[in-house]
Amino acid sequence: MNRSPAAGDDRISVVVISYNRCAELDRSLTALERLPEKPPIVAVDNGSVDGTSAMVRERHPAATLISPGRNLGAVGRNLGVRATTTKYVAFCDDDTWYDEGALSLAADLLDRHPTLAVVNAGIVVEPRGTLDAICEEMAASPLDRPDGLPGHPLLSFLAGVSIVRRSAFVEVGGFSERLWLGGEEELLASDLARRGWRMAYVPEVVAHHRASTLRDPHLRRRHGIRNTLWFTWLRRPAGSATRRTVRLVRQLPRDRVTALALADAVRGVPWVLRERDVVPDDVERGYRLLEEMQLHSKARRYVS
Repeated sequence: MNRSPAAGDDRISVVVISYNRCAELDRSLTALERLPEKPPIVAVDNGSVDGTSAMVRERHPAATLISPGRNLGAVGRNLGVRATTTKYVAFCDDDTWYDEGALSLAADLLDRHPTLAVVNAGIVVEPRGTLDAICEEMAASPLDRPDGLPGHPLLSFLAGVSIVRRSAFVEVGGFSERLWLGGEEELLASDLARRGWRMAYVPEVVAHHRASTLRDPHLRRRHGIRNTLWFTWLRRPAGSATRRTVRLVRQLPRDRVTALALADAVRGVPWVLRERDVVPDDVERGYRLLEEMQLHSKARRYVS
């Protein structure tokens, strides 16, 4: 599709969530505002106390600012999506941004493939300029590739560097409040897949990630372990869930963070049992194809 660079691209918006990373959010918003697509930007300040909201109002007045007053985690993206009106929404974290032309390329692909719900970008790690290891794993996907689907088929995605079809996102209800943050994409992706939506890693759509130093890696690992276990028992058949749980627990570090994560997971058992809804056989087959690769993944290590 030919579009005038001066006109921008009215098919796509960007939603950015942030928490206490004022300077990093400023950098990412500046990069996004320079894109030729000129996307409307929604910045969700998840209860920051470092002047983030004031910075957005002062330095990025064209952005729509949402300040829920508390840290909603990934659910902040849900609020951001509600504030958009475009067909497609690109997600960013406060330490990610997109290459020039990447958003229009993703929109072209979503236009061309009506069953495609998510385009996961290739990730350039800054400041080294190297490809993120998770990209090699996504490119080696053993999943069946439907005829004509661009890139490499996925059954989950990385929200901070992905472009979604807004209608599909809304259809499945967005991100779960229970999972908060840390591997929160897996449950949403599962609900997309069971409805026949496709997801793909497309390396030609390029995003950049300069990992923030202002993070709590122990808390992120704790939530990641908990959410992996919750997802497993929410959506996988009992045999598969048992196998994945045993394999995961065996490879986890024997430390306090793991113990807390397992305790969190156990506390959620009543909710998991109430909400348990096993995926169809074709989706479960895909999860089984991915298991061995994920078990030995260099990019999925539960360390902090």
